[in-house]
Amino acid sequence: MSTSASEISARIVEAVMAQKLAPGSRLGEQQLAMLFDCSRTIVREALTRLAARGIVTVSARRGWFVIEPSQDEAREAFEARRVIELGLIRSTGRIDKAALRQLKAHLQREKAALKESDVGNRSFLLGDFHVCLAECLGNTLLADTLRDFTARTTLIAMLYQSTHDAVQSCEDHVRIVVALERGDHAAAEALMAEHIGTVQSALRVQAPSDPLAQLRDALAPLQNTATAKPRRRNKAATPSPDDATDSSTYLGALL
Repeated sequence: MSTSASEISARIVEAVMAQKLAPGSRLGEQQLAMLFDCSRTIVREALTRLAARGIVTVSARRGWFVIEPSQDEAREAFEARRVIELGLIRSTGRIDKAALRQLKAHLQREKAALKESDVGNRSFLLGDFHVCLAECLGNTLLADTLRDFTARTTLIAMLYQSTHDAVQSCEDHVRIVVALERGDHAAAEALMAEHIGTVQSALRVQAPSDPLAQLRDALAPLQNTATAKPRRRNKAATPSPDDATDSSTYLGALL
């Protein structure tokens, strides 16, 4: 039985959250069709859905790719997560025991993953905590939205070389659940705001670079020719060693 478009899109999002698909990774329709034993039409449907959700992008000539968020898009993604998650905690009532058990079970899986070498599973669980929290707070629609935003912030962390520590993330999650368990929603909200801010501040976002810097440096006048007068050269003359040195230096500068 072939895989459905929903299953393919879910697998791609999971791979992103597990940091197994890097920003800019190409997603070939034919390769995915072979991998999932389905038609290219189904693959195209899955990728179209992911494009609408902001996980992949398509180029008419180059194909499908995992997104590479810009600095502005990175900032907006974290702002969106902050609004959604803080609002979700603020608006919820007391959490029932079944939901708390589910959250605590997720935290146990996080702690176990930290002791193992499977970085992908660890990354997925740390991101999926926020999806699990939304589900436990009773809002499946926001859980789906957070899954997409969490996937995007995972790509951002990979692209901008986040220095955030996985152990710290897990400890943050534990404190949030403890606050929710005792019914202190204000503390849980403050802890979530601090957590998202810490993750965002760990990104190595550099100041915008000069797009012409490399070309500007390559085409800058050479020091030994900038003020020199043009030399008349005898066509029959044999180049001197100095001439050869000048020539190689000039080519080296251009290369």
